[in-house]
Amino acid sequence: MKPTIYDVAEKAGVSIATVSKVVNNTGHISSKTKKKVFDIMRQLEYQPSSLAAALTGKRTYTIGVLVPDIANPFFAEVARALENNAREIGYSIILCSTDYQMEREQEYLELLLKKQVDGIIIATEPKDLSAFQRLQNRKVPHVMFSIDHMALSAQVVSTDDMRGGYLAGSYLLAKGHRRMAVITELNRASGLLRLKGFKQALHDQGIELEGSSVIDAVSKIENAKQAASKILQMEEKPTAVFASTDLIAAVFMNEARKANVSIPYDISVIGFDNTVHAEIADPGLTTIAQPISDLARYSIQQLLKSIEQPDLQGHRILLTPRLIERESVIDVRDV
Repeated sequence: MKPTIYDVAEKAGVSIATVSKVVNNTGHISSKTKKKVFDIMRQLEYQPSSLAAALTGKRTYTIGVLVPDIANPFFAEVARALENNAREIGYSIILCSTDYQMEREQEYLELLLKKQVDGIIIATEPKDLSAFQRLQNRKVPHVMFSIDHMALSAQVVSTDDMRGGYLAGSYLLAKGHRRMAVITELNRASGLLRLKGFKQALHDQGIELEGSSVIDAVSKIENAKQAASKILQMEEKPTAVFASTDLIAAVFMNEARKANVSIPYDISVIGFDNTVHAEIADPGLTTIAQPISDLARYSIQQLLKSIEQPDLQGHRILLTPRLIERESVIDVRDV
């Protein structure tokens, strides 16, 4: 089997990023380390990708990143983490935001292919499976970020969304809440999985969530306002709301304040993502944290493996979320 950058890094006892910097003559690497890496490369008869690129013109050292909405702090933080990880291995990022529009998604995919990016990280929910299947057929290296679909045999790096929803439901139950509502993105697999996990937590305690208590909303300000309005106008309001993104949760808290509904004393709120919204919210937003740094690191690693090994079989990496407790949830049994 042809040696890869991973083989060189392992035998030299250094990181992949260090090998990449030696190959591309970037960064500050000691002469001793450079000599060691070059010696290992000669031993393994490893031909650096940069040399192959110079001969063939095929390698551009660019990665395309497709996100649904860069205005959403979660995807902004993801983009920054991906760029930082890509820079460490000598790659740059081309970022494309689709605004949840299928036409833009298709246009950007074509644009990235024309730009001859070496790989693509996709964080948009596939609306046209044929476009993504064409990527597979053409053996374009790509990773599905926080997105999974049974029809696609791609590399997948995601958070365990169902587990996250379960954590949210269990936490509210432990705080004595029994009348709850959920605002989630029913058009995204992640939103559905978070809802499913939340429902399972309630079901395990003999509680069923009514259909009218589930509000559909895209994670955008106007949509979140409409969803908040539906809950705040309910005759019998819930004592707690689970929002499947921090953005939705923050908008709900703001709309509640306008309606003279106290958070958390009238309605407790829990979000999902642990973005800047959760930190600057007043009161601080209890949320389910996604490991953004780890998601980005694994995504870049998996994409690089696919670039180095075009026939690499698809892998699914599922990371565990955790609950971050702040001040937006109270124990109703103490009231």
